[in-house]
Amino acid sequence: MLVLADDLTGAGDTVVSFARSGWSSLLSLSGGWRHEPEQDAVAVTLDSRRDPRAAQLTAQAVADLAPDLLYVKIDSTVRGRVAEQVLGAVAGRRRSRPGAYAVLCPAYPAMGRTVEDGRVLVDGVPVDEGAAAHDPVTPVEESDLRRLVAGAGHARGEDLVEAIRAASRDHDVVVVDARDQADLDRVAAAVAELGADALPVGSAGLAVALARVWRTEDPATPVPVALAPGSRSLVVVSSLHPVARAQVAELEAAADATVDLLVTSSDVVAGTAEQQARDLGERAAAALVEQRHDLLVLVGGDGAAQVLRALGATGIRVVDAPVEGVPAGTLVGGPHDGLVVATKAGGFGDPHTLTQLIGVVRGAQGAHP
Repeated sequence: MLVLADDLTGAGDTVVSFARSGWSSLLSLSGGWRHEPEQDAVAVTLDSRRDPRAAQLTAQAVADLAPDLLYVKIDSTVRGRVAEQVLGAVAGRRRSRPGAYAVLCPAYPAMGRTVEDGRVLVDGVPVDEGAAAHDPVTPVEESDLRRLVAGAGHARGEDLVEAIRAASRDHDVVVVDARDQADLDRVAAAVAELGADALPVGSAGLAVALARVWRTEDPATPVPVALAPGSRSLVVVSSLHPVARAQVAELEAAADATVDLLVTSSDVVAGTAEQQARDLGERAAAALVEQRHDLLVLVGGDGAAQVLRALGATGIRVVDAPVEGVPAGTLVGGPHDGLVVATKAGGFGDPHTLTQLIGVVRGAQGAHP
């Protein structure tokens, strides 16, 4: 099973859903997913969130990689080039399956993201009226998925399978609503029944349900990530999202001397974001050389990718999510092979998430959700 994501943290928070359902899971940084035969689920990132070539990149990857089971991961608040991703994925899938179409549902109810009447809401508010609308790099201007992805249809009703099938006759992309996890379970069951022509596109929320319905063997028990109390942590934050900044503020107030923090300047703009991320990656690599750390926390997809590149890692063996939306595992490859690492999208969580994460991993708090 392959997860094809637009950024690194999205790849991680999606493939961990498969890990938690007993799939052996890898976030591949090399893109060489076919060379990981011992892994049941592999996530690959195209780094396409801001790339004007997102449609072509996605189409080519889908066509070239051609897995039996494919999940296309987009941002749950539809930041980035979502329309290009979705339409590119359909075009790529149709090279091998001419009848392919996308089933689009970016809902992630555990994080307050739902799809209602075809619109993406965050805590009940249209996404283009909330924090994502003010993202300094990829602001969201539209919450209605039918307008965001031109020509998309909308399926609803008691018989979801038939509703999706009917909508797909006239539309390349079919939007489906989901207000809670039970709704996402219905979507996943419908995708499984519809077969390989139905290409699921969404966030980590739908991945939770797909991991269950696609599983063909009894699940293995995930092994929690745990370190000794007092272990040293390096937290690297490249995200400018207000949620991430609130988490940094709380961590700074609560952290002790065993937590080191590297944060991108708040005055970064879209044109300099890539260079800022590279600089942050080099600083993080230097910090890990200067002093031993037991836990590396990466917040924000661009910075996470640059840090891991600077560390020479080829992947992350993802095993669990100590807190919701924050996958964790161990580095694969490079001089820091085996280092425990957690990744988090900038907009995920509440002000307590980073503080809670470090507490849980160190064993200072109770079990994860």
